[in-house]
Amino acid sequence: MHWIDPASLPEKKGKVTQFLVNPHGDLDGLVLGRSTLVHFPPHLSRQVARHISVGSTVRVRGVKPRGADVLAAVSLTSQDNVVITDDGPDAATHGIHSVERARKHGEATGRVTLSLFGPKGELRGALLESGTSLRMPPHAASELADYLTPGACIHAWGSVVKTRHGTTLDVESIAFGDEQDE
Repeated sequence: MHWIDPASLPEKKGKVTQFLVNPHGDLDGLVLGRSTLVHFPPHLSRQVARHISVGSTVRVRGVKPRGADVLAAVSLTSQDNVVITDDGPDAATHGIHSVERARKHGEATGRVTLSLFGPKGELRGALLESGTSLRMPPHAASELADYLTPGACIHAWGSVVKTRHGTTLDVESIAFGDEQDE
């Protein structure tokens, strides 16, 4: 989104309650308050981690795709007024993840608190009450859209990556139910 002038976009301000981690271990989003999903490209992961933390207030300028409850960030401004702008990936680092994280097979069970969307509004998974994000390709997520909504109970299995910023399960199989086993 490097071609968009961030100053021309509306600004949303809020407290960061959680970071979102992609299946490679890079930050690619955050949640403001209880329900505002903000997506940013993973090439901004290091800058965001350096200047923004859970509990801090951030200002976001971005675009909202039609039909999805997500703000695709063009710029983020930290509590200390450090501006992080998406100028596109550096050609030298394009497609390279900050650190390839070790993955383990695992599972996650819980209620959905937030549907997760990509920058163009494509459904990509769900955030569970535990803070674990479930990720899947957009074509798979669109087939399961009715189940990836707040309040739904999910049990999923797949490859798990954990970082100090969060946990993500790259879904390989999934089951849905009305009640959560405790």
